[in-house]
Amino acid sequence: RVGSRPLTAFEQIQHQKPMLSLDNVFSDDELLAFNQRLQDRLNSEDIIEFVAEPKLDGLAISLRYEKGVLIYAATRGDGERGEDVTANVRTIRAVPLKLLGEGWPPLLEVRGEIYMPRTGFDAFNREAIEKGEKPLVNPRNGAAGSLRQLDPQLTAKRPLAFFAYGTATRDGLPDTQFDALLRLRDWGFPVNAEIRRVEGLSGCLDYHKRMEGLRPGLGYDIDGV
Repeated sequence: RVGSRPLTAFEQIQHQKPMLSLDNVFSDDELLAFNQRLQDRLNSEDIIEFVAEPKLDGLAISLRYEKGVLIYAATRGDGERGEDVTANVRTIRAVPLKLLGEGWPPLLEVRGEIYMPRTGFDAFNREAIEKGEKPLVNPRNGAAGSLRQLDPQLTAKRPLAFFAYGTATRDGLPDTQFDALLRLRDWGFPVNAEIRRVEGLSGCLDYHKRMEGLRPGLGYDIDGV
């Protein structure tokens, strides 16, 4: 996993499909309006089934696999082009270098979040302080800074983890988001244990309330659901 020489700069990678940032809602009324827009576009008043999961406070990443083997990893960048951080991402043990199982498509592009667990963040800072070095400000900055090290050996020393939350390609995947995540898990990708399939607005709101209660005890930082 650690075999690349230090870089002088990161190359740019053109995303096959843009890495879009998420829109936010901050109230029940805004969530209601979002649900209504979906129903209008579907031309249906049926209750919509959603997939709910924690929104991790880390760094978005795109992983491209060809014939089951990791080819490259790129940051979001401006959404159209990102930085090639393949050598660094290869040092993260949660990211599969070769897919498990069978049935995966010839081309698979997985989107997910690289983050720094709280226990790893605390341990890293304790060691840094003991050595008289500057501690990390917070887990999110720690993850972003670790991934942008020009020397992969430095990244390998950072306590980074990964969760998959979607794909940019659909070939070979089930029709629903929930089942697609389960398929990714079968192929070796870590998927958040808190994902739930919920019914309609009430399901979304119940999930949000539940996660508010769980948030202080999670092993990672989140900034929404």
